[in-house]
Amino acid sequence: MAEHHSGPVETGAPMDYSEHEKTYNLFVNATKYGTLFCVALLIAMAAGFFTTMGFFSSLILFVLLNVAGYFFLR
Repeated sequence: MAEHHSGPVETGAPMDYSEHEKTYNLFVNATKYGTLFCVALLIAMAAGFFTTMGFFSSLILFVLLNVAGYFFLR
């Protein structure tokens, strides 16, 4: 049969706050730079498909947007 306890069975290990902060910073940076990548890709694709830029000009635009975005988001 199940035992009845008046409190929590396990209080758990002490929290490692430095590891939590590292994980949070990793998630925030991955989200930030992942969004930058997607937006730059969409702008470059729109420029390549709907203008007369062509593939290589759009590729250069994509790289330039990523580099500029990296420096602005740092």
